[in-house]
This record gives sequence, C-alpha cells and structure tokens, in this order.
Amino acid sequence: MSESVHRRVAEHLAAGAESTAFLGSILAGWLLGFLGDRALGTYPLLVVVGIVAGSVIGFWRMWTIATRDDAR
Repeated sequence: MSESVHRRVAEHLAAGAESTAFLGSILAGWLLGFLGDRALGTYPLLVVVGIVAGSVIGFWRMWTIATRDDAR
C-alpha cells in the first residue's frame, strides 16, 4: 500500500475518533443529568442542562481539534 493510502486511512480513523468523542460528550451530559434528576426529583431539568452542556463541550472539543496546528 502506498503512503497516501496510509495517510488517508489515518485521517478517516482520526475523524471517527473525533466524532465518537463528540457523541460521548453528549451522552455523558445526558447520563449525569439523568442521575442528578433521579437523585433530586427534578426531571427533566438536569437532563436538558446535561445535554446542552455536553453539546457545548463536544462542539468546543471539535473546534479545538479542527483548528489546531498539526506540525506532524
């Protein structure tokens, strides 16, 4: 396999890892909100807050990955 094929495969794997991290942020926010709502009886307030916070963190992580200067 040529070097360009290896580079393209590596780029696709990196994109998959980044999107998984984004989804993980949203799911973690949902889970923490759900558990908080169960403990405090405030359903669905903390679920909504958790999803929004997870989305913001996920977008921030994607932005930092997309705008970093790769000197590799």
